[in-house]
Amino acid sequence: MTPVITKASLVSMAATMMVMIYSAIGSGASAQDKVSAQANSPILTPGFASLPTDADATFAPQANTAELASMVAAEPQVQALTQDMRCLASAIYFEARSEALDGQLAVGRVIVARTKSGRFPTSYCGVVQQPSQFAFVRHNRLPDVDTNSITWKKAVVVAQLAHEGKLKSAAEGALYFHSVRSKNRWDKRIRVAQIDNHVFYR
Repeated sequence: MTPVITKASLVSMAATMMVMIYSAIGSGASAQDKVSAQANSPILTPGFASLPTDADATFAPQANTAELASMVAAEPQVQALTQDMRCLASAIYFEARSEALDGQLAVGRVIVARTKSGRFPTSYCGVVQQPSQFAFVRHNRLPDVDTNSITWKKAVVVAQLAHEGKLKSAAEGALYFHSVRSKNRWDKRIRVAQIDNHVFYR
């Protein structure tokens, strides 16, 4: 005898299937978000209270090009820079001014990460002027720069965003980087990302 499938049972089966599908999607997305948030969280070392604005970086979204460009365009230009912020902006300018904004942000975030790592000086100038770290620094001095140029002004804004941790870079957590043209081979370091012409490691 062939079982009779009523209209009511079809509706009930369809409803059950919809509940199962939406439940699976919801839990999967939730679990994936938690894993992504943990994987993208920067390594923060307690005890460095000199840069409190970066404390919320764990919850900051990863930068995307359009959002970063929008933030750079909207960020008010800082009129007077502290020496420490000038060091951070100079590193971004001299190391990455020809890179896209996300590449500039990644360089800035490396310097911020170094100040919090416990392995490098705890100020931006200390990190940037540390011997044998940045080729553009000669005799512990920063080169002169045209502070009226658009390129410098962008570097200043990116430095502010990197300092505040408003956006994470795709290379978040990296402490080192080199040009793709460099002969450096850092096999003992963990490669984090390549952004434009720089390779980032931790």
